[in-house]
Amino acid sequence: MQIIPTILEKEFFRAEERLQLVKDLTSWVQIDVVDGIFSPGKTFELELLNKVDIVKTFLWDIHLMVKDPIKWLEKCMFVGASRVIGQVEMMENTDAFVQKAKDMGLEVGLAYNIDTQINKIPSETDLILLMGRKAGFERDEFNPKIFDKINSDNIYAIDGGVDINNIELIEKSGIEIVYSGNSYLELIEKYANKN
Repeated sequence: MQIIPTILEKEFFRAEERLQLVKDLTSWVQIDVVDGIFSPGKTFELELLNKVDIVKTFLWDIHLMVKDPIKWLEKCMFVGASRVIGQVEMMENTDAFVQKAKDMGLEVGLAYNIDTQINKIPSETDLILLMGRKAGFERDEFNPKIFDKINSDNIYAIDGGVDINNIELIEKSGIEIVYSGNSYLELIEKYANKN
């Protein structure tokens, strides 16, 4: 199971601080983008990533919690993203989002909020991101009902509320990627000591 740090920050200098903390621990970093429409609050401007000296050491995974994620794909390319994940609740057409991202040479995922049902998944989708709590800045508890959405046909990831108390349950569920913000360092330490 891969554990990837997430950065959900309103201020860019705080994002830089977080990047410095994880720079020697991971190759992947997820940048959460919130536009204030899908969820209250707004993150720093994505383009600012190009100002960070250490950007070339990371593979960017951009989680688009924004209106019309397909319109953000050019910005993702501008900052050198490797993977984009869009919230399905904000899309008119999941097939169009996946196809455009693939045409641009990106890995692509679809994210499902805690109460969103999974319907038809476009065949070229690389991963399904299940939100363990409501997406955005709110800090609700992890909700294990998301495990009911897992089947063996896709690669699944979990984000939201992952911590030291539920990581073993998540690992046993067959999840292949875990995204974590505040608990990342603790999870990495436990996971490194376990293996």
